[in-house]
Amino acid sequence: MLELNWTIILVSALVPTITGMIWYNPKVFGNAWMKLNGFTEEQMKGGSLPKMIILSIIMSLLLTMFLHPVVIHQMGIYSVLADEPGVKGANGAIDTTTAAGAYLTTFFETYGDRFRTFKHGAFHGALAGVFLVLPLFGINGLFERKPFKLTLIHVGYWTLTLAIMCGLICQFT
Repeated sequence: MLELNWTIILVSALVPTITGMIWYNPKVFGNAWMKLNGFTEEQMKGGSLPKMIILSIIMSLLLTMFLHPVVIHQMGIYSVLADEPGVKGANGAIDTTTAAGAYLTTFFETYGDRFRTFKHGAFHGALAGVFLVLPLFGINGLFERKPFKLTLIHVGYWTLTLAIMCGLICQFT
């Protein structure tokens, strides 16, 4: 049925930190990012890096949990029928003796593995980058009067990151 793979949840929650260390490295986009934000190396040495990383991973866990129903289409079917009378038995498992429970079981036996590849998940992650992240960062950038190049740096990072996260979730959950 639909069981969460906690190993992949934790691994995918580390993806933003790992890709961020590469993407925002001075040899990649880090220097441009600092310049466009008006940051100095001295300013970057301030703050608690362990605290920022821990909070970032916690927020990435939230993001990972949100991404599951985005990339695993079967979760939508399950959520439509989960509260249908007779779907769940007394133990919380699907009751296959009812019409709704039998339908859901048959559905998962037939379609449970459809569109469950890294490629498909990465496609959804890239779509989220273009159709969700770009507008969000673009609007913020406009009103904060930030250079569009800074928006592109952030959107590129999140598009790549979401593609990897969604690919992992879709392939291994």
